[in-house]
Formats: sequence, structure tokens, C-alpha cells
Amino acid sequence: MKKIIYFLAILLIASCKSDGKKSSNFRVLPESSGKINHLSVVLSNDFWEGSIGETIRNVLAAPVDGLPQDEPLFTMNQIPPAVFSGFVTQNRTVLKIETTQEANVKILKDVYARPQRVVLVTGPTKEAIIDQIKGHEDDIIAAFKAEEIKEQQRRIKLSPNVNNTIKKKLGISITFPSAYRIAVDKDDFYWIRKDITTGHSNLMLYELPYGAIKKGDSLVGDILKLRDSIGRTHIPGRLDGTHMTTDDAYAPFIFDTSIDGKSSIETKGMWDVKKDFMAGPFINYIVDDKEHNRLLVAEGFVFAPSVEKRDYVFELESIIRSIKFDEE
Repeated sequence: MKKIIYFLAILLIASCKSDGKKSSNFRVLPESSGKINHLSVVLSNDFWEGSIGETIRNVLAAPVDGLPQDEPLFTMNQIPPAVFSGFVTQNRTVLKIETTQEANVKILKDVYARPQRVVLVTGPTKEAIIDQIKGHEDDIIAAFKAEEIKEQQRRIKLSPNVNNTIKKKLGISITFPSAYRIAVDKDDFYWIRKDITTGHSNLMLYELPYGAIKKGDSLVGDILKLRDSIGRTHIPGRLDGTHMTTDDAYAPFIFDTSIDGKSSIETKGMWDVKKDFMAGPFINYIVDDKEHNRLLVAEGFVFAPSVEKRDYVFELESIIRSIKFDEE
């Protein structure tokens, strides 16, 4: 017994010291905090009120694509460097601006808390700092968004829905909150819903024959025709004879992306129900699942009149990005 205690003591000492010094690799970081899509911006008041602040707002508070009203990518809280200490440093996402001789952008992990994403932008002049922000805006946005999706997915896993047959029927795993219920499970089509304060948040999952949607000049039209046919068949409105369709008053946004490493088409736009006062944003993914000779379609749509919708759509995107395909 004494030998075991002696051995454990040696391990403890070795973990704390290296060549007579404390290990610099061992740090106990506090747990990060903060609302989803809320960003701390650390810079002086003068910088925030001037051209640097304007550039930051233009990039990180730009309107989210595909929403009926302008809502920012991130809700920002400016913090002067003099008060950036203690619990204030523990926000999950931090943009820090510093004046140094080196013009650079560094994307750092777990600097003041864990998990955390810190983007440090430096430069010798205001103009140099602005150039760094503009030159790396896609990387900066992607870094913060990836951190927020990861956090949203972590929260969902705290209370996931486990009573479904999706894996068996569609050959995928997908993690969504237990607050969602399966509204329709028929012919390998799923309509999944969650009631919210002023409406509901929705998810659809289904598959198409491989090659049913192809990239080309008719891509946008083909995707919208697909949505309308699915809405006509599966998503009725509140009034008899009505159904969900794409609102052609809004031009959709289309991007190339990937889901679980598979090439995918992301479409954002607006839906409505003709002859009824129902409308809202949707986010649609068509995933190229060549291994299973099919296209998998995952779409989220929100009905939430009179309230902001950014975070509802973001939750749906995070759910869809949790999809994992069976390796069989």
C-alpha cells in the first residue's frame, strides 16, 4: 500500500513540474458562458465609435440571409479593454482588437475559458486593422458560427428525442430536442414539430432518387418546384384546400456546403400559405448521398409571427448539421 501511495505522489509531482519548474501546459479554465449568437467585442470606445467599429458592424452584424426582416448575424456587446477581466472574459465568442506593429488575424481556442473561440485582430493603424477585418471576414464569421453550432448541438444533447424510427428508415442519425414531436411518419417522410410561444418550429426529412436535382441553370427552379410539391402533398395549411408553398416574392439564397462530409446544396428563402396569413423563413439542404444512390433532403421552417426568427432558424440548422450517415 505504501508503494502505491509513493508512486501516485511521484506522478502528481511530475505532472506539476518539469526541470524544477511548474508546467506551463496545465491550466484550469472556467466554463464559458453566453447566449447563442452573442459576441463580445473588445476594443476602445474611440475605435468602436469610429471606422473600425463601423467595419465590425458591417461584417458581424450584417443581416442574416433568408429572413423576412433584418436580423444581425451576431448580437454584439462592446467591452473596453480596461474592464475586460474576470468573468467578463468568459463569453464563449470574443473578438479582440489590438494596436501592434504586426497586422494579423489569429483564431484562437480556449484562451480565457473553455470552450471558447477568440479572434484577435491586430495592426499598427486603424486602416491596417480594417484591412485585416475585411480581408478575413469569411474566416472570422465561419469561426464564430462553428463555435455557436457546436454549443447549440451540445445543449440539444442534454435532452434529445430518442423515440423515433429515423435511423432505421432513412439510415441516418440526427439529434433534435425532446421538445420536438413526430407529426408525420409516413412512407419515409418525416415532419417533426415543436410548439413555440407564437407558432411552431418544423423539420422535414425525406429522400429522392439520385440525380433528381442537378446543378445547372435550372437549379433554383428545380429546388423550388420540389419544395412546392412536398408542401402540396405533406404540409397542409390551417384552411381546407391550402398548403405550404414557396413565397416567390423573395429571391432565395443558394450556397454550396457539406453535411457529414457530403457535398450539399443549402437554400434559404421564404415560405407562405396561399389564402391564409401564414409565412416564414425556411432553410433547405439537399445532400448528395452517392454511396446510397439517393439524395437526402433536410429542411427546417419556422412560423413565428411578430417575433425575431434568427435563433429559431439557427437551431434548425444546428439540428440538420448533426446528421450522420450510416457507413453501411
